[in-house]
Amino acid sequence: MTTPQSVNRSMTPFEWAMLVTLSVLWGGSFFFVGVAVADLPPLTIVVARVALAALALHIVLAVMGARLPGNREVWMAFAGMGFLNNVVPFTLIVWGQTHIASGLASILNATTPLFTVIVAHGLTSDEKMTPGRLLGVAVGFAGVAIMVGGGALGTLGVDVLAQLAVLAAALSYAFAGVFGRRFRTLGVPPLATATGQVTASSLMLLPVMLIVDEPWTLAMPSAGTVAAVVGLALVSTALAYILYFRILQTAGATNLLLVTFLIPVSAILLGVFALGETLLPRQMVGMALIGFGLAAVDGRIGRAIWAPRQP
Repeated sequence: MTTPQSVNRSMTPFEWAMLVTLSVLWGGSFFFVGVAVADLPPLTIVVARVALAALALHIVLAVMGARLPGNREVWMAFAGMGFLNNVVPFTLIVWGQTHIASGLASILNATTPLFTVIVAHGLTSDEKMTPGRLLGVAVGFAGVAIMVGGGALGTLGVDVLAQLAVLAAALSYAFAGVFGRRFRTLGVPPLATATGQVTASSLMLLPVMLIVDEPWTLAMPSAGTVAAVVGLALVSTALAYILYFRILQTAGATNLLLVTFLIPVSAILLGVFALGETLLPRQMVGMALIGFGLAAVDGRIGRAIWAPRQP
């Protein structure tokens, strides 16, 4: 059994390559959701996402000759991870995107590492707060305040509630990033972890969706919506989570969740050019501050600037 690796170390080039790939896959999820919410209610989208992803991952497991562990401890962990990493954030983000643009949702989701620093400091022994990370958290949340707008607390309209929902999703992802560390000590490989969590979340969400959305009463979705849901499930969930748990095992929770620093790039480009969305100037300023905060949390820029120069 290997000991947990500290997340204070820099990632290897291969880990960075996996992180960039994951950012593109998850950036596309905001685009897919932006297409799907035009025809389908939020819970139906979320259930289709996790159920199709679970089916795909079970097929991959079967082809590889692998199987899910059968013991109760592992399945309780699958349920916890599915709740924190799928049920809560997927539902909140999809509902939020019924009221705000996909690019804005992706930027707010980029606060996940800021929440993770706080959560990891309180719940882990090897991911403690440093002065640089504290500065990053402060600057990052200042960016969030600018993005949401100064009058938000006074009006608290549906757009503000949608933004707060996405922020709550980011907090849930932070808890999931720390919670997911236990799969390393349980000896569960990344593919099995990904399959188990989406299977558990499917079982949790399906009864709720049937009661709330009554999907048999919905109109037939367009071909574009069906394609978006399939892409959301297979590309932005099944494939993405295989990478997610691989990076989590090798690089740690805080390094992994730097992926949200990269996600807005692809999400904004897809939103602007494919969905005709726009971002306000204050939202761009807020994004810049969040980016600076994430860079401070990461620490690489600071080390590059302040490290002693070799003659």
